[in-house]
Formats: sequence, structure tokens, C-alpha cells
Amino acid sequence: MILSSTARERLLARLLDAFGEALPAPEMSLREIATRAETSHALLRYHFGSLPGVLAAMLTAQRSRDNQALLEAAQQGTFDDLVVAIWRAYTRPEQLSRVRGFFHVVGLAAYSPENFREFIDSLDDLTKMLASLAEREGLDTKEALTTATVTIAAIRGLLLQEVLTPAVLSEDAVALILRMSKGRY
Repeated sequence: MILSSTARERLLARLLDAFGEALPAPEMSLREIATRAETSHALLRYHFGSLPGVLAAMLTAQRSRDNQALLEAAQQGTFDDLVVAIWRAYTRPEQLSRVRGFFHVVGLAAYSPENFREFIDSLDDLTKMLASLAEREGLDTKEALTTATVTIAAIRGLLLQEVLTPAVLSEDAVALILRMSKGRY
């Protein structure tokens, strides 16, 4: 089974190399994705099960890489700094396909969470980072986790709004989230 895991990781690396920061569009077939990654669709199906499985694995890996960079920045910054960094990271134009893919996979995971366990389990990473910063800034553990959870939910809501109606939001919305998280409406 270790060989299978290693083969899956190598295949995932090929997918990430082939698509860069983007994700395959949900309407792409596994054959088209396999051609672009110079592999076979049978291998994709074997290791990821389906197109949504490919998308979820790619998103999990991309988000892990992004979160590592955000974590490094957060170690020197504040709660507010990390919130702004998250917003800026995910609202860059080159991130649009990933943000759309994120909401696509989240929607699928809501219907069959058992098929997206790895992806679902990875969703708390940013919340944990923010909660840690909030604790460092003086909130107790429970309040820090609640503040971080609500902040991430608000960011995701704003990102969904940005996908549905582009150019309507700005960093002013993030400033409002920060004021709300501090109880300064």
C-alpha cells in the first residue's frame, strides 16, 4: 500500500505541475486532464476515483502549500495581518479557477462527505492558524476559536460573493470583518 500512496503522490504532483495555480474546469473530462498531465485517465480514476476526487486532491495540496506560506507570514504578524493576507491570496485573479473549484467541491462534499474526507479535514487549517493568533493576542481558547471560525466563514462568504458577482467587493469588506471580529461594529 505504501507504493500506491507514493504513486498517488507522484501523480498528484504531475497534476499540479500541469495546471499550475489553476484547477481543471469541472466540465473537463478525466481523459482531457490525463492528456494535459501526460498520464492515463485510468490512473486518475484508480487513484482519485472521479473528476471531483481529482479536484479535491488538487485543492487540498494547493491549499496546504498556500497555508504553509500564510503560516510563515503569520508567525511574525497579527490576527488582522493574517486575515488580510488570506483575502489577498485568494482574490488574486489567477486564483479564480481555484476559488470556483473550491466551492464546487464544497458543494459536492456537502452531499457525500464520506467521499471527500481528506478535503473536509483540511478545511480547518486556516481557522486553527487564526485561532492561535487570537490566543496569542489575549483571547481565551474558546473565544479565539469562535472568532477564527466566524472570520473564516465570513471570508468564504465574501469569496463566494466575489465569484458570483465579481468586482463588487473590496478590502473594505475585509476591514468590516476585522471590526466585527473585534466587536467594533
